[in-house]
Amino acid sequence: MISCCSCSSWAKVAMSHFEPGSSINYEKLHENVSIVRKRLNRPLTLSEKIVYGHLDDPAGQEIDRGRTYLRLRPDRVAMQDATAQMAMLQFISSGLPKVAVPSTIHCDHLIEAQIGGAQDLQRAKIVYNPGSGIIHQIILENYAYPGVMLIGTDSHTPNGGGLGGICIGVGGADAVDVMAGIPWELKCPKVIGVRLTGTLSGWTSSKDVILKVAGILTVKGGTGAIVEYHGPGVDSISCTGMATICNMGAEIGATTSVFPYNHRMRTYLEKTGRGDIASVADTFKEDLVPDEGCEYDQTIEINLSELKPHINGPFTPDLAHPVSEIGAVAKKSGWPLEVKVGLIGSCTNSSYEDMGRAASLAKQALDKGLKCKSQFTVTPGSEQIRATIERDGYAKILTDVGGTVLANACGPCIGQWDRRDVKKGEKNTIVTSFNRNFTARNDANPATHAFVTSPEIVTALALAGTLNFNPETDYLTAPNGEKFKLNPPTGDELPSRDFDPGQDTYQHPPAEGSSVKVDVNPSSTRLQLLEPFDKWDGKDLVDMRILIKVKGKCTTDHISAAGPWLKFRGHLDNISNNLLIGAVNVENNAVNKVKNQLTGEFGGVPDVARFYKVRLNVGGFGLPEPLIITFLLGSVTKGIIFIHLLSFYLK
Repeated sequence: MISCCSCSSWAKVAMSHFEPGSSINYEKLHENVSIVRKRLNRPLTLSEKIVYGHLDDPAGQEIDRGRTYLRLRPDRVAMQDATAQMAMLQFISSGLPKVAVPSTIHCDHLIEAQIGGAQDLQRAKIVYNPGSGIIHQIILENYAYPGVMLIGTDSHTPNGGGLGGICIGVGGADAVDVMAGIPWELKCPKVIGVRLTGTLSGWTSSKDVILKVAGILTVKGGTGAIVEYHGPGVDSISCTGMATICNMGAEIGATTSVFPYNHRMRTYLEKTGRGDIASVADTFKEDLVPDEGCEYDQTIEINLSELKPHINGPFTPDLAHPVSEIGAVAKKSGWPLEVKVGLIGSCTNSSYEDMGRAASLAKQALDKGLKCKSQFTVTPGSEQIRATIERDGYAKILTDVGGTVLANACGPCIGQWDRRDVKKGEKNTIVTSFNRNFTARNDANPATHAFVTSPEIVTALALAGTLNFNPETDYLTAPNGEKFKLNPPTGDELPSRDFDPGQDTYQHPPAEGSSVKVDVNPSSTRLQLLEPFDKWDGKDLVDMRILIKVKGKCTTDHISAAGPWLKFRGHLDNISNNLLIGAVNVENNAVNKVKNQLTGEFGGVPDVARFYKVRLNVGGFGLPEPLIITFLLGSVTKGIIFIHLLSFYLK
């Protein structure tokens, strides 16, 4: 039991040292969980504790996993610079003077990888002051904590589950609801339990856990559910390793993923200057772990001691292969064996541990006089990671082996990559430690065969220059002809010294924001203020035309492509030119080719939608004839769909 006296310190613990006035309310979480447990009269999963612990009405809200809709009160909101544009425009249109919960914007998506970190950041500073790092790594280092419910306008917000939080990626409209103080609605999620036993060792890493799970569940198997990891194997995974696993939960369609609070999280909190949070989390630990005897809607068991290194792809993150078999599979499938580029880092795998393990392999190669045969890039997840790996020598080792250290930003992971070594349409292979590898995501080249794996396997394959290499059994050849085999990677979980914070890029909000005025140039191609809908005329939308039926996998990449389109995320009219241009039409198996139901001719999805808007200006709200966008398979992000439809409906 948690006594009242033991709860007395909670109000003094700030969510972040950047926000001393915003405190963690573990006491409220505990009260809500107690109410719900009595109502349901059964043990609760960790996911249920955190979700139900944030109910707007824990005593009266109907709770039925997979059926009812919950009204929730998240603790905070996080946005990246691309999606934040629309969210902030929507919040501006609300007329509210201040956000209801702490909200942050992270400048990471609009930085293009071209030459190297310093030069690329300098070009980006023409627009704003970037450089602190990728949103999800910054959240883990500064804002996530056990038991938090965080809403983020990015698919990989679940990264924060590595620190025991329920962190959910949403569309901009959902984030605005939370910022405006409106209860946020979520269909009561089912819970998929992944029970881990055994211990990670050798070439196997935390990335292999989620690559294995993705192979089991596929890109839609987690839809409508939270994936909750538990079992004795959890303690063998570092906090940042847990974050890696949760990050890629987006690739199986899961609402989010989460790990129970343990000593690995406590150590990470202490090392990142948040020991006070760890102390209070210890007090409330019973609310931050699953109840004994709780039941899951589905259970998967993975023995970490038996798990082998995996590599998934190409063209989809759920096509799983053991690394030992990928060479043979590639030969049989006609995939290019030569690895053109190896890329490590990103929000998924750029921790101190990740960089250390990759550097340990690079050091072995350098000691034999060998450098990477493939191009090799390194993307630090944050300024803190960049500064620390420079101080501790990892960056030099990775550079000496042939690597280029890019900016602390998303870069090639989301298509912000000015790649020049191959032409568009040229068949080639790249391997990354990123999270998503759908067609053309990384470099806009549909012929690029992208594979996802761990940073250490990327490094080994970059040294070998080929997919047909198993570092557990195969040998490399040094310049002097000597054959040698790489020893398994090693790396400290956290630096023995404190992290080096690097440059301070944090921009404080004004003490008084009521006088701040946002001026948007009417002729801007990047920002466009929103206009409100006309008042509803009381008529329902009926007899809606079908714009497109989408076949197969349909992710945010297909709905609203990134890369060069990111700069238009604050301009509804311009961003609408990429509406579903990557989706496959079920009627003709073509991409961005749909039938205009009025003319019988075929055109691009945005073009046909605009035609309907001009020709059929009827229906509720003074809108054009309503459209239906149907998804046959795959998962979608409703906020992006809403944004696109909104632009077509605007007068």
